[in-house]
This record gives sequence, structure tokens and C-alpha cells, in this order.
Amino acid sequence: MTGGMAPTPAPFAGSDRLHPDGRPRGEFRDSLRKVDDVRNGLAAAVSVATPAAVVAAALALSHPVAWVLAFLVMPVAQNRLFILHHEAAHRTLFSNRLLNDVVGINLVGWLTFGTGGHGYRIGHIGHHRDEFGPKEPDFLLYSQYPITARSMRRKHRRDLTGVSAYRIVRPRFQRLGEVRHRRLTYRFLAGQALVLAAFWAGGHPWLYLWLWVLPWATLYQGLNRIRAIAEHAGMTRSGDRRRTTHHVRQSLVARALMVPFGVGYHLAHHVDMTVPYRNLGRLHDALVEDGYVGDLEWPTYRSLWRALRSAEPATA
Repeated sequence: MTGGMAPTPAPFAGSDRLHPDGRPRGEFRDSLRKVDDVRNGLAAAVSVATPAAVVAAALALSHPVAWVLAFLVMPVAQNRLFILHHEAAHRTLFSNRLLNDVVGINLVGWLTFGTGGHGYRIGHIGHHRDEFGPKEPDFLLYSQYPITARSMRRKHRRDLTGVSAYRIVRPRFQRLGEVRHRRLTYRFLAGQALVLAAFWAGGHPWLYLWLWVLPWATLYQGLNRIRAIAEHAGMTRSGDRRRTTHHVRQSLVARALMVPFGVGYHLAHHVDMTVPYRNLGRLHDALVEDGYVGDLEWPTYRSLWRALRSAEPATA
């Protein structure tokens, strides 16, 4: 089920800056692991304020085109919040652990269709420790690639019509007889009640559906899939991160719309998950310059997605 696109990279002996497995060494490692609290705080404040700004702009313009544009922009804002939550899950958003968890996990992770708890963090750390291993939370999302173009269209159709979102939310209501699960579901609902209350206080409760729930249930699911499969689809379980994780050359458009906060430097992120997002570009440059990446970099996301859907249809 895995390995359909996993390369066989040349051995890497290490360098002055890097261990043979790509991890940074010594002073270089220490410089990479420094967290810029002030700039991260500003980034977090802007990201949290962006959805409110999108709604305010749509209301101010009050035109059908503005409503459509706001619907299209909101999933990008929600994606930024999720990646911010991802950064906090690694405890690299703020150097102070309490501040990191309160802002990135308890607040952002709660309001953006989560519970505000550490469930995502626990599962995600399992993903990093052994990609495609027995504790991989997203094994089915990444496996069986490359697939046919028809199969890819079917996945996108499920994302854009709300089927994928329904499958994500449905389990929250299937085990309400269990005390712990019921508590998590109540926390999830409380977070969304708070978001609804904010729309209600602004005098437009119906916008909670149009500019919060529906963008997340449709376009955000599609955006999340194409980002996720560009990270790991078709790769395989291995001690060599070059066989578990793709790297795609980063562009300004991709970073603005799909891979904010350095998450597009995903190979570097998996080589050392303790490096905060602002320094992942530096680590990636070292991985390239010292020979770890070699010729494994995809030139564009489009070229990778094309390869991911390149399987031939089965014949009778």
C-alpha cells in the first residue's frame, strides 16, 4: 500500500553542519532551534484576526461578488490557523510552553473545529516518530499512490461536496456513551458555539454557515488534501526521511495560499521537527547545499500532483 513513489536516494555521509540522517549538528542546530517570540506573536495575532477581517470586508462591500470572494478566501485563512496549530503542536510557536499551548492549542486548535486539547499533538508526534508506522494517524490518506486521474477526481469531489467533512465530524457523535469521548464532543461543540456567538453578536448569525462552516466543509477539505498528499503520498516507512517525505520547491503563491509558516519545507521539518518554522528554510538550504536532498526536489506542486494521479486504469 506504500512506496509507489518512494525514491532510492544516494547515501549521505554527513557534513560539518549535518549528521548522516540530515539532522543539524552543534552550533548550527542550536541557532536553528531559536524561537522568535515577538514575530511569532504578531503572526499569530494577524492569523487569528484574518477571518474576522474577511467577514468585515464582505459586510462593508455588501455585494454578491464580495460574498463569493469571502467564501473563497476563508479556507485560506482557516488553513493558516491550522498550520499555526500544527506549529504549536510541536511546541515551537512560542518558547514559553504555557503560552504556546494556550494560544496555539487551547485557543486556535479549539475554535478551528477542534477540541482545544492535545489529541492532535499526540497523534501528530506519532506520525513524526515513525511515518507510515503502526501509529501513523493518516496512513490511508497517504497510501496507495500513485492513483488514477479518475480516482483523484473522486477524492476531490468528496472533499468539495462536504462528504469528507461529514466523515471527519461523524465519529464525534458515534461514541457519546463513553464519558471521555462525550466530553471531547462537548468541547468541540462549545468552540463552535463561541464562533457562532461572535457572528450573532455582529448581527449576522447566518454568516456562521456561509463564511465559516461551509468553507471548512468544502474548499478547506480540498486544500488540506492537496497539501497533505504533496507531503507524503506515495512514500513509505523508512529510517531515511527522503523516502518518507517529499520536498517541493517553494513559490510565493504556494506559500501564500497553501503552505504558510514554512510547512512547505516538509522534508526539513521531518528531518528535525524541533526547528521552528522561521528557520526551516535555512535548514532546507543546508540540506541542499551539503548534498542530502540531491535531485529529489520536485520543481512545482503541479508536477508532483500530476505524478500522484499518473497510475494507469486497471484493465479487465
